[in-house]
Amino acid sequence: MRRPGTATSPRQFAERTARRAGFTLVELLVAGGVIVALLAVLLPTIGAAMERARAFRCQTSLRSVAFDFAVFANEELHGDRGDDRLRYGRTRFSLETFVESQYGVDEFWAFGDTDTHERPDETGVDPMRCSEIAGPVTLRRDVPCREGAVGPTENLSFGFNMRLLRVEYLDPRGRPRSKEVQLTSSVLAQGRTPLLWDIDGRAAASKDAQGLFSAPALDSPGVYAGDQHWFPGLRHGGRLNVAFIDGSVSASSRPLDESGWAWGWQPEP
Repeated sequence: MRRPGTATSPRQFAERTARRAGFTLVELLVAGGVIVALLAVLLPTIGAAMERARAFRCQTSLRSVAFDFAVFANEELHGDRGDDRLRYGRTRFSLETFVESQYGVDEFWAFGDTDTHERPDETGVDPMRCSEIAGPVTLRRDVPCREGAVGPTENLSFGFNMRLLRVEYLDPRGRPRSKEVQLTSSVLAQGRTPLLWDIDGRAAASKDAQGLFSAPALDSPGVYAGDQHWFPGLRHGGRLNVAFIDGSVSASSRPLDESGWAWGWQPEP
């Protein structure tokens, strides 16, 4: 304690101030080092958590579509099936019609008098989008899916199981053929058949494929041979999100090797 009346010289004051400034700098350096170390530990964890959150949002979208399919296919619960009743009869419907109902295109056009509609819209709404896909999708009025109602292909998020739309078979001479088929409510019994999954839109476009419908080759001798319609999007940590007819959603880095995933099932031709 300084005795009363004892003055601090300018030199002593400067030395004390310098010492205090020096300690402050050291403390800042130490604190900065601690922050850097914490960031090095936390950033990968935060990044992984954000990736899981995006994957979860994608799975939620897929699960919602699978739920809608279960309603669309159910004879007691389904609502509007577009023109399918006139085309195929009361109990049959096309997978393409269901896809059009999800996007609101062709006979389900939901955007007034405009000829096109872009998603995400001004409110950010786009239920048919994976959170990892950034580019917009344009919907076109009075155009079916197979003729380009939804595009560009590069910006598509999901592909639907093409084997539920076009089946392969052998003609009487053993030659591979394919034909379009319609579904009935009996398809709901095929719970472990994949319904839709993440696609790589750029890969689909490079194959000049439509993109909205996809299927692996497996042992196909015909239309699916050479994986012409197979372009999975393993964009969630190297894993593919897949929604099944039973409404469940799973992820895998080797989806074609998963036991119990009925990739090859198709309706009777």
